[in-house]
Amino acid sequence: MNITALRPKVIGCLEPLANIFIKLRLTPNIISVLSLLAGIAAAYLFFNMFFIYGALMLFASAILDLVDGSVARKTGKESRFGAVFDWIVDKYVDSIVILGIGLSGIAIISGYFPVPPEYIPAADFAIVALAIIGSLMNTFIKPVVYAEVGFEKREDGKIDDPLERVGFFGRPETIIVLVLGGLTGFIAIAVIIVALCTNLSALQRIIYLYQNL
Repeated sequence: MNITALRPKVIGCLEPLANIFIKLRLTPNIISVLSLLAGIAAAYLFFNMFFIYGALMLFASAILDLVDGSVARKTGKESRFGAVFDWIVDKYVDSIVILGIGLSGIAIISGYFPVPPEYIPAADFAIVALAIIGSLMNTFIKPVVYAEVGFEKREDGKIDDPLERVGFFGRPETIIVLVLGGLTGFIAIAVIIVALCTNLSALQRIIYLYQNL
């Protein structure tokens, strides 16, 4: 289980914001671009160690990511390209934000674990790389299953499948952990959590597929 099940309720709370964007005549794809730009800004702020502002910008990117789908449904502008573009934006944002944190120069491993000085750069790089890989692979599993198994049922413009509810740590959890890490000053711990949990969640999905396919 993960918090994806709460997505409809969260989207419902964002209906007023969606209505504002509709009045401004912003298309879903434009909102997705705004989400990407907010993610780039978050990565830049994290890179310059403005962690609180980076966290707030990442939160804004996540809100825009939720609103674009709502605007698409309300205006009847749902499209397959829009669904694909939304996925691409999500992964760009996740990757560059984690990379921005890693390149900021903060002590990730050495701040909490005893590591010989000569191994600190490599250890920090490994954790950041694992966080990015876990974030990507945890999602990459889904389109592979769509292609190989043939899931085609759509719900709210996106393919609906059992994997959506499998895996204890998905993108929503990743965003929440990074935002909280930036706001509280425990951004290094946040990256470590993302590195561990995204890969464990991907493993959980692989085991599920092995047992069911």
